Amino acid sequence: MQRLYDFFRRHPTGVDTFWALLLLAFCSLWLVSDILTGSLQRAVGVLVVLALCTVVALRRKAPLKMLLLATLAGIAQVAFDVEPNPADFAMLVIIYTVAYGNVRWASWYALAGGILAPVLSRLRWHQPDPYYTVWQDVVVVVFLTVPFVLAWVMGDSLRTRRAYWAQLEERASRLEKERATQSRMAVAAERARIARELHDVVAHNVSVMVVQADGAAYVLKSAPEQAQQALETISGTGRQALAEMRRLLGVLRTGEGAEGGEYVPQPGVEQLADLVEQVRGAGLPVEFTVGGRERPLPSGVELTAYRIVQEALTNTRKHGGPGVGATVRLVYGEERLELLVEDDGRGAQHELYEEGGADGQGHGLIGMRERVGMVGGSLDAGPRPGGGFRISAVLPLTPAR
Repeated sequence: MQRLYDFFRRHPTGVDTFWALLLLAFCSLWLVSDILTGSLQRAVGVLVVLALCTVVALRRKAPLKMLLLATLAGIAQVAFDVEPNPADFAMLVIIYTVAYGNVRWASWYALAGGILAPVLSRLRWHQPDPYYTVWQDVVVVVFLTVPFVLAWVMGDSLRTRRAYWAQLEERASRLEKERATQSRMAVAAERARIARELHDVVAHNVSVMVVQADGAAYVLKSAPEQAQQALETISGTGRQALAEMRRLLGVLRTGEGAEGGEYVPQPGVEQLADLVEQVRGAGLPVEFTVGGRERPLPSGVELTAYRIVQEALTNTRKHGGPGVGATVRLVYGEERLELLVEDDGRGAQHELYEEGGADGQGHGLIGMRERVGMVGGSLDAGPRPGGGFRISAVLPLTPAR
């Protein structure tokens, strides 16, 4: 049954032709009698029947042309006094077909023709009858008009329903594309977040370890105690890096917390003092000051502030040169947190603080801008007048509107 239905859907003209032939068969006796008479009126009647059967056969292939053909057949039928016959059923079919289509003027034209046809038919073939009154003629006309109107209403309703389902499908397709876009954006944002965290964790701690390893190698023979202290710093920094890496990887594994894994809390401004001490232990003099009234901050702001200071001091060690010193200043305001990190070294290359970096470098500053942008703040990074490098950030303490 499904195959038969699919066949009908693939060959609509063939189905319509079958119904046209069936309609022609119903009119066959009438056609034979008309042909035998040989009058012009009967010949026109034959042509009208054939035209209306053609309308049924080609209604879906050329609906507008068939509407015109049905109109001409109706006019010929009235002009040559061809009495109503079964082939007139084709007018109902073409009215339904045109109303189902998307050409609105043709739909309204078909409706007007369907309303006018019964009136013309009643006037043309009215039989005088003393028992019929005017009101009875009106009732007959209305009764004959109802099928035409119903055919138009059915076609127009199906057209509206088809348009509604098409709109729903379009909306579903659009929503699916939007969900796919949002999914890609979420994946990209998560990848950027992971990249920032990995960069901040690895770059800072590995930088400390490299500096301490170089120092230990330099004083290994002349000052074994300092070399041992440097190696202990390397060991502690490595453990800290591993702990932060485990925390970062832990949040990426679903259900690890339920299995007993413990996550290390996100670092915040309270850990800045420990960070500064760690950097001082690595040989970089840092002056750390806090201004304003200290108070709890949003977790996103705290993490952003910590990572900015961490990355800024890492860059100072990388690019500041020998004998460099740094200053970190944290100021609590009523509605914002101000952060200033600057050094007196030779400063970074110009390409490193441009957007995009140079040859894959400069990702730390890119990460800073992304972090600050996520909390609705502003960042200014660049060379300091008189030498060195300066990073200034303003982080709002209220959600951005």
